[in-house]
Amino acid sequence: MKLLSLISDHLLLCVFLSLLWGTTDSTTTTTVTVTTTVTAGQQSTAKTETTTRLTTNLLTATTRKPTPLTQTIQKYTPLFKNIPSSPPLTSTEQTTTSTTTKAPPDNVHSVNVITQTESSITLTWNKVNNIPTYFLQYGNITDDINKTEEGPIVHVVTSLTAGKNYTFTLFTSEGLNSSGYRFSAVTAPRNAEEFKKNGQNETSITLGWKTVPNIDNYILTFNEREINISNSAEEYKVSNLTSGTRYNFTLFTVFGNVSSSGVNCIAVTAPKDVQTVTVTQNENSVTLTWEKVKDTLTYILEYDSGNIVIGKNDMDGCTTSGASVTCVVSSLEAGTNYNFTLFTVFENISSSGYNFSAPTVPPVVPWVSVTERFTNNITLEWENMNKAWQYQLQINGRVSDNVSDSSSDTIRKVVTSLQPGTEYDFSLTTVFAGLRSTPYTNFTVTAIDCASADWKVTNSSIEAKIEGLFSKATAHNGSNVHVSDGRENVSFTGLYPGATYNISLVYEKSSRVFLQCEHKLTILPPNLNAHCEYRAAGYSVLIKWTDPEGEWTNAEVNVTGETHTVASPETEIIINGSQPAKKYKVSVTSLSGLRRSSEPHVFYCQADPRGVIAGSVFGVLLFGLLVALVVFIFLKRPDIISRKKSSFIGGSKVSNTQSKSIPAAKFPDHFHQLSLDENRGFSEEYECLAPVGTDQTRKTAILPENKAKNRFNNVLPYDWCRVKLTTSDPDGISDYINANYMPGYSSNREYIATQGPLPSTVNDFWRMIWEQRVKRIVMVTNCIEGGRTKCEQYWPADSKPCLFGELLVTMRSEQQETNWTLREFNLKDRKTSEERTIKHFHFTAWPDHGVPECTEVLIQFRGLVRQHIEREGSKAPTVVHCSAGVGRTGTIISLDVLLQQLEKEQAVGINAFVHKMRLNRPYMVQTESQYVFLHQCIMDSLQPKNTNEENIYENTYENADMIYVNATALQELRRQNANA
Repeated sequence: MKLLSLISDHLLLCVFLSLLWGTTDSTTTTTVTVTTTVTAGQQSTAKTETTTRLTTNLLTATTRKPTPLTQTIQKYTPLFKNIPSSPPLTSTEQTTTSTTTKAPPDNVHSVNVITQTESSITLTWNKVNNIPTYFLQYGNITDDINKTEEGPIVHVVTSLTAGKNYTFTLFTSEGLNSSGYRFSAVTAPRNAEEFKKNGQNETSITLGWKTVPNIDNYILTFNEREINISNSAEEYKVSNLTSGTRYNFTLFTVFGNVSSSGVNCIAVTAPKDVQTVTVTQNENSVTLTWEKVKDTLTYILEYDSGNIVIGKNDMDGCTTSGASVTCVVSSLEAGTNYNFTLFTVFENISSSGYNFSAPTVPPVVPWVSVTERFTNNITLEWENMNKAWQYQLQINGRVSDNVSDSSSDTIRKVVTSLQPGTEYDFSLTTVFAGLRSTPYTNFTVTAIDCASADWKVTNSSIEAKIEGLFSKATAHNGSNVHVSDGRENVSFTGLYPGATYNISLVYEKSSRVFLQCEHKLTILPPNLNAHCEYRAAGYSVLIKWTDPEGEWTNAEVNVTGETHTVASPETEIIINGSQPAKKYKVSVTSLSGLRRSSEPHVFYCQADPRGVIAGSVFGVLLFGLLVALVVFIFLKRPDIISRKKSSFIGGSKVSNTQSKSIPAAKFPDHFHQLSLDENRGFSEEYECLAPVGTDQTRKTAILPENKAKNRFNNVLPYDWCRVKLTTSDPDGISDYINANYMPGYSSNREYIATQGPLPSTVNDFWRMIWEQRVKRIVMVTNCIEGGRTKCEQYWPADSKPCLFGELLVTMRSEQQETNWTLREFNLKDRKTSEERTIKHFHFTAWPDHGVPECTEVLIQFRGLVRQHIEREGSKAPTVVHCSAGVGRTGTIISLDVLLQQLEKEQAVGINAFVHKMRLNRPYMVQTESQYVFLHQCIMDSLQPKNTNEENIYENTYENADMIYVNATALQELRRQNANA
């Protein structure tokens, strides 16, 4: 190193001197002698002499190659290749070399990189002046390169690290080394590992790999497309691809513009889904048809209870025809909705799936029963096979709305607005998800209203023309049976006079027998043949008659307008109060129940004349006695004269039978007695009812929170028998409604008497109807009367449903008559979807506090209600209301019960039943006029239907006082209501 330093210093000195001397073209020869002595184990000095001649053209030193130096070096060993150094010596020696050398060889002009792999780089260059020896240095490694062959040198550098930038220095060596040609080259990066498909759909494939560190980027190639990807990516989604297509992907890593060898991945895009599936359903199978996707034959059909693989070799019930595929999915459950997913398969890759639902056809109902048959409606019941299904009923071509019931195992449907005695074909279809089962078909026939027929009876025959279908009519009286085969006219002859016959009409078809109607009819009793005999010297007569052939229950004997009743089997009666030797007109009529003989036996009876003289004497004495009595009373008790006529003066005798039933035969006399002395008897009986029940508690009704629920402050329900609404409120406040259970003929809770709903209590009213399972409502008021609201209209005005709380009310029908309107409501609970039918009987011809114009219309209206009660057969109470729920309400309830009592017992207890009602609700039968009207109804019911006796009761509130002058309780109640 010291030698090189000396040489360098010398050269710099020469150049400096040349510049000072201004030499433009000179040659300088310098001789340097260096002596070095090296002794093993110690340092000594020897002499080495080197002579170097340096020739330099100073003017061209920066643009021309330097002239070769002549160097003389003494050494013991040669230099280590291209790295100049002092030779290591092992002994004391002195080497003297004296040579003359030329300049180092030139560097190569360029080096080309032929190939780069993960562990090697292949280089090539042209020889410099045909020099064969080169040294390639990189890192701590030097490669010796010696090629004597002609042509460029190719050298492979191996054992390199992938993805690394190497700096190379290439020296040309010819004794001396060139200054070195520096260049850089990189090895190819390693390939990404775990290159695979992560997912796909119809238009894209997602590829993933394990990240390769220290690279520049990735290149993904496929189908002549090239995509550059960030070096940090681990996944790439290739989009805009074609569905159902195979793709070959190659992923390269890139470092220094050099790519790896690349890794491959084959992936396919998912095929498209089918566009649509045509479905044909049966009860236990569905047939599916779809168009192929790109002629694909492989599909997977998944559904709730299984799956089907559809391929070339295993079609599993599926067939192909042209461009379509048809598949039958069997062993399904009827009436069930199945969810299907159909996948198209391409090279084991499924499409996203086409989803659709296909319900199976529901089954036909196994049975349908006609449980009720009335004149205008029938009731059908059938098994509710599945609570999610609906059912559609069709009768004679008329299709009903779908029916369903999620709470019961059977479904009940009432079909209304039918014609009496008419045959109806019906079909019932199960409906599920828009699919209809095979219909269940059958027929039935509506009943006939025998009671409405015009029955013509004699004392030995019954005839009538019947509207409606029947095959045979029979009349039964014990073992005595009569048959009429007429298809329209019923005729029975040879009957027993006065007997009661049970008439039944039947209709036979297809081995089925329908009982069309039953009717009890009593024919006219036999005529009586009577005569009279003398008795008590002419002050009484004896009327006698023979026991006739036939049945009779009573005989009516009328003597000069006064009627006397004799019960069978008595055949005579003594009539007192006659006058001797006087002729009396007598009529004798037989009765069988309420039926009277065709004509009375009329004759004249002559009283015994022997009592005339004795009677005259007695009359004179009696007159004198009466005069004396009058004078005595006038003198001693003049106040008696100012009183109203006493009962004994007027002949009135108030009945003391308030708690007893009056036999039908004695009721006319009872009525007559009460009517005497300006209806004094009625007034006294009615006044005695005023305090009945008033000592009972009404604590709930007077609670502050319940006061607004009462229409009148003085008409409040008793606690013990009030109707309670269902509630979860522990204090029981919200269970209140102004209504009481009322007794009937056969049950203590046969009716519910309630006020007309207020706007704030309409929802409570319908809650009561639903919770009490009411089948009928009797309304005996109008909503508006005299310009005042008597009752809130609690039903829809038309067929549009109205919601009251959780109950949806729909008016199905409305039939308006002169004196009443009949409606039918459908009531549906929105929570449970349960539906019920409610009949609404609305009597419109009854004024407030008054009475109807005649008894006949109210009796007829009551008959409609009673007919429905008996045919419907429900034990649920009947709701009856007017405005306050006591006057007209009490009257119609009383009339219904009393007519039942009259029919079944041949007796009636009006006062007793009104008394019983008032123990359940105050003011029942609110006015004396209504109390009298009840008696008149019973009187008229005892008369033949064709009587035209004028009713004495007016339909006005104003003249009620003139008719019933002693109705003080009525007047007081009127004043209270006027102030309400």
